Amino acid sequence: MEEQNGAVNNGGARRRGCTFQRNDFFPEESFKNWNNYSRAFLETPFRLKDRVLTRSSDQTELVEVKSRSNHEMKKTLNWWDLMWFGIGAVIGSGIFVLTGLEAREQAGPAVVLSYVVSGISALLSVFCYTEFAVEIPVAGGSFAYLRVELGDFVAFIAAGNILLEYVIGGAAVARSWTSYFATLCNKNPDDFRIIVHKMSSDYNHLDPIAIGVLIAITILAVYSTKGSSIFNYIASVFHLIVIAFIIIAGLTKANTDNYSPFAPFKVRGVFHASAVLFFAYVGFDAVSTMAEETKNPARDIPIGLVGSMIVTTFAYCLMAVTLCLMQPYQNIDINAPFSVAFSAVGMDWAKYIVALGALKGMSTVLLVSAVGQARYLTHIARTHMMPPWFAHVDERTGTPINATISMLAATAVIAFFTDLGILSNLLSISTLFIFMLVALALLVRRYYASGVTTKVNQIKLIVSLVLILGSSAAISAYWATSDGWIGFAIAVPLWFIGTAFLCIGVPKAKEPKLWGVPMVPWLPSLSIAINIFLLGSIDKKSFIRFGVWTGFLLVYYLFLGLHASYDTAKEFDQRKNNTVEVDKVWSKVEEGFDEGEVSKVPVST
Repeated sequence: MEEQNGAVNNGGARRRGCTFQRNDFFPEESFKNWNNYSRAFLETPFRLKDRVLTRSSDQTELVEVKSRSNHEMKKTLNWWDLMWFGIGAVIGSGIFVLTGLEAREQAGPAVVLSYVVSGISALLSVFCYTEFAVEIPVAGGSFAYLRVELGDFVAFIAAGNILLEYVIGGAAVARSWTSYFATLCNKNPDDFRIIVHKMSSDYNHLDPIAIGVLIAITILAVYSTKGSSIFNYIASVFHLIVIAFIIIAGLTKANTDNYSPFAPFKVRGVFHASAVLFFAYVGFDAVSTMAEETKNPARDIPIGLVGSMIVTTFAYCLMAVTLCLMQPYQNIDINAPFSVAFSAVGMDWAKYIVALGALKGMSTVLLVSAVGQARYLTHIARTHMMPPWFAHVDERTGTPINATISMLAATAVIAFFTDLGILSNLLSISTLFIFMLVALALLVRRYYASGVTTKVNQIKLIVSLVLILGSSAAISAYWATSDGWIGFAIAVPLWFIGTAFLCIGVPKAKEPKLWGVPMVPWLPSLSIAINIFLLGSIDKKSFIRFGVWTGFLLVYYLFLGLHASYDTAKEFDQRKNNTVEVDKVWSKVEEGFDEGEVSKVPVST
């Protein structure tokens, strides 16, 4: 089997990374010819069972899988870079666009509480991501973590939604970029869009400016990770100065009468808004994919991730308070809320500063997203669940060029057509689903180790996790369908019992070597509960779109991804076994066995 781009093929010649031969995409044995594929397809049930039950290992992800890109990513980042990447990744269109939308239509001035709820959920997820990123510092992020703890199949379903999250998130930010650019030019956003009246209203506002922005971001992301970091740092500093200006200048025009009523849509509105505003926190997971390029992961990742999330949450809450004090929530503009708010209070000149700051912020979000999503796709392709062509790392730049260009091309297509409201809801589903799985994987990591955890403790672990997941789902479903309290009175104690039973009744199988989440299992269990709860606040159409995408992933996996990853895994196992057997031979030689004795040691080929 030929290795992917840039590798040495069977004939010894080195192939270029950006070729488009069939073997660049499907070099595995199952795809050599139709007979091979037919035999592989007939083995689908057996292969699926193998991939569902097989888990990777830390060492495999850190060494063998990483080596499939042929060239190393350059270790150029420290905690300062990561913290600014985190700030740059998160503070973008969520705060500058969705705050106005959710304050006006869902939460009113209580939108600040929506940000608090989303922020707590995001911070819990940050803790889980941080432990994994420190222990398994590879470009695969949550895909690699899930592959180690929950197996290939779950990891692939999550991986597909990770890629969807990035494509949709980038598209949403790119379209928001156009809105604020229009404000800067004293125009309506639709003045820069092409409206096709014969298409659905959700898809007929074509956005060519979004395409141009994404092309510029692609060039920078491909050129250099450190160069991207420097640009991000400069842009993020400017961005924070603008945020400080918005808060200080806005509060000078505060009117406390605008805070009454505080929660016009009641508690339900606060949580509905919180589920959508989770979009505003998306991006920190991209920072975890940079662990492979971090000089000292054990020190840099916790400081960078947790520090950036605390700064971001604090800034979000202050900005939400400021906006709702400047204008009655009914009058907030849903496209450019802060710019219009300054115009409404007689500071029309300030809207240009706000628009420029928003554009800077969105540019850094797009940049960090481009860097992160390419590294996700690179690591997924290293396992051959996606074609290995995407795993190529350029020798000169040390960046995954193929993955970067491909992901941003997909983002550009979506950004060209799709309305922001559709994008933000669908994005929140994918994100909450993945964060829930990462928290679940952390519990499995701490309480299960093959060969260490007894059968009895395995059963206890499964019972505990079923209670935690089931009660969390029940809370979410009851919230979505009822205004009563009886369901909560049953489901909340069940969640507490499940978590307490895991804490008291199941011994830990593993402790983190370098940095660990505090208060395990309570914090990961709470993360699971909050993420599932917020899922219950998202609209039905978004779940239908999510289901269609997941169905597409299953079809791709069963017909292509399963067989490619199965062949790759078995080839790796064979190579590893051969290495072990050769080592046995050499150890016998070193111990002084004669040649005839050594020749009896079997070595498979």
